[in-house]
Amino acid sequence: MWLPRVSSTAVTALLLAQTGLLLFLVSRPGWPGPPSPADGKERVHVLVLSSWRSGSSLVGQLFSQHPDVFYLMEPAWHVWTALSQGSAPALHMAVRDLVRSVFLCDMAVFDAYLPWRRNLSDLFQWAVSRALCSPPACSAFPRGAISSEFVCKPLCARRPFALVEEACRSYSHVVLKEVRFFNLQVLYPLLTDPALNLRIVHLVRDPRAVLRSREQTAKALARDNGIVLGTNGTWVEADPGLRVVREVCRSHVRIAEAAMDKPLPFLRGRYRLVRFEDLARAPLPEIRALYAFAGLRLTPPLEAWIHNITHGAGPSVRREAFKTTSRDALNVSQAWRHALPFAKIRRVQELCAGALQLLGYRPVFSEDEQRDLSLDLVLPRGPSSFSWASSTATHPGP
Repeated sequence: MWLPRVSSTAVTALLLAQTGLLLFLVSRPGWPGPPSPADGKERVHVLVLSSWRSGSSLVGQLFSQHPDVFYLMEPAWHVWTALSQGSAPALHMAVRDLVRSVFLCDMAVFDAYLPWRRNLSDLFQWAVSRALCSPPACSAFPRGAISSEFVCKPLCARRPFALVEEACRSYSHVVLKEVRFFNLQVLYPLLTDPALNLRIVHLVRDPRAVLRSREQTAKALARDNGIVLGTNGTWVEADPGLRVVREVCRSHVRIAEAAMDKPLPFLRGRYRLVRFEDLARAPLPEIRALYAFAGLRLTPPLEAWIHNITHGAGPSVRREAFKTTSRDALNVSQAWRHALPFAKIRRVQELCAGALQLLGYRPVFSEDEQRDLSLDLVLPRGPSSFSWASSTATHPGP
């Protein structure tokens, strides 16, 4: 798809103007500080940092369905949609500014990206947020009940957008899922921001499984692919050279190395690396540890819902590019071993060798090894692996 070209200078100028306006507003006398939750405790902010087709929608729902969490899925989708002629690095600043504002429940940041008159339904994937389907945003479900986007959509779509901010302010935890950060350094200002209590969940997945899932949803990812590859607005559906997968692998290596190889002091207790395959194999222990890292507890209704959502019968389908349905998570995590030709797997392993080694995935060297499901390709994590997940004994280690 072709779009009118905008020079990189114009995009940069727009981003600088937006950032300057934000800094001006924050510095004004009387500018309100971050709102506190109703119980007066310090609000916790959690960023689920991942990439497309890595199980992040599932992890997002693990947080969204928790009764103490206000959750939004990929609010920076609006930035990339409005500024699609930019590249991922050029848009990092705008994405970070939007994420910070949403963490502080300042939804005026969407003025730059949404219609002046807007409803809940103007937010990307709004109905997957339990908090927007229950009071005070809407009454489709009692507050704290497990929600369903299919029930929520017709009942809550026309609710006023102002209720997003009201709902956000009423929760102790604000969780955002994002796939549009490609290094950790861009988040350092948020990690050191005294207004935020930020924790980062870095979700990764076997690159071979990511490729198989991306091939099933190629059309849905075309605009994002173009931004990742810096095509100045041209959508990229076909990627035979696997350039996007290579960049995703590189970004995971950059993020993990920054967090675990001589990390800066402010990262202590703020970063946790999670492999989708570990969640698929032992959902409840992994989720308990994940919740403990975020300062949350697993409730009986959530435990029952988690069992259902990770032990369903069917695989995902093409029309469910951004859906979380009941599936057998373990089978999903292994599906690439039957679906991809070995030549393509070998190419992914070449492009993502560093990610496979760092994140603990064993390469295969023949089609026989690929098909042999008794050969475990997810390597165990040693006692020092993925350190800095927590700095206190109350947060279980990974």
